[in-house]
Amino acid sequence: MSRRLLVTGGAGFIGSNFVHYWCDNYPDDKVVVLDALTYAGNRANLSSLEAKKNFCFIKGDICNSSLVKQLLESEKIDTIAHFAAESHVDRSILGPGAFVQTNVVGTYTLLEAFRQYWLTQNQPGHYRFLHVSTDEVYGSLSPQDSPFTETTAYAPNSPYSASKAGSDHLVRAYFHTYELPTIITNCSNNYGPYQFPEKLIPLMCINALLGKPLPIYGDGKNVRDWLYVKDHCNALDIVINTGAVGETYNIGGNNEVENINLVHTLCQIIDKLAPDLPIKPSEKLITFIKDRPGHDRRYAIDATKIKNNLGWTPLVTVEEGLHLTVQWYLNHNQWWQLLLSQEYQDYYRQIYKK
Repeated sequence: MSRRLLVTGGAGFIGSNFVHYWCDNYPDDKVVVLDALTYAGNRANLSSLEAKKNFCFIKGDICNSSLVKQLLESEKIDTIAHFAAESHVDRSILGPGAFVQTNVVGTYTLLEAFRQYWLTQNQPGHYRFLHVSTDEVYGSLSPQDSPFTETTAYAPNSPYSASKAGSDHLVRAYFHTYELPTIITNCSNNYGPYQFPEKLIPLMCINALLGKPLPIYGDGKNVRDWLYVKDHCNALDIVINTGAVGETYNIGGNNEVENINLVHTLCQIIDKLAPDLPIKPSEKLITFIKDRPGHDRRYAIDATKIKNNLGWTPLVTVEEGLHLTVQWYLNHNQWWQLLLSQEYQDYYRQIYKK
């Protein structure tokens, strides 16, 4: 049975990768992207799909309930894949209000519109509301702690993670209260094509290519579990089609790496793949800066549940994924150069001025 998907935030990093994945693998499905095109949303991420008959782009805000209602009805949507979110911790520290509005109010608006629409359609069993969330809702781990499971208590430490935790709770409540067919996924740190340069891996890639400092918070020993974005998209495909409604699935890459070690690996790959670097070796650009407030020490995902219940495991190692990612940024320099706007430069100076 073909699906008709509404993908919120489909012009962002993970969302656009998911849209490409779905259009490639399900050419008979209709994919409608709803994106407000804020700073991290980029319509150029979807340019190669514009001519496809099964693809449609709508610029709009998920908090606009009348627009969401109209799209659900006119496009006969049966599946929402909800990626739209403010997602950068540093920006949430500078301005938390936008995170509450988009991540909490926006998710509520989608849930309520989908619930009303689902009821008018007589509650079809194949309808799905997929809520894509983060491992940051679980807080921070010490080096000896076991990885996060789906039953780990929430303990968010930043306005970003708190707003995502709030949205997770709303999605869970709509399943338990209204039996809305929702599924939650909590993923570890994604990386790959189309990622906005404020995030660690694209920031290191682009700064190394420009000969600029590579800023590392604190002592660089913060640990993250890295998930290649195309592995993530494959997991979401399996969750939508075979996951149990009302469930939560943790999606991790099985790649725990200290930030400083990740950057050293990146530098070695960049030195190998980019012959004309302004400064080489690029490791000379590494600069330690004052740690940010509330910086979680370690994240780690236990993905046993999705492996045992749905048969998914990541395929791409962090070394393979980093090679693919660096090569993508080398091949798409026009894409990232257009993102280095004055607004981005002002933000960069505000964050890394010390």
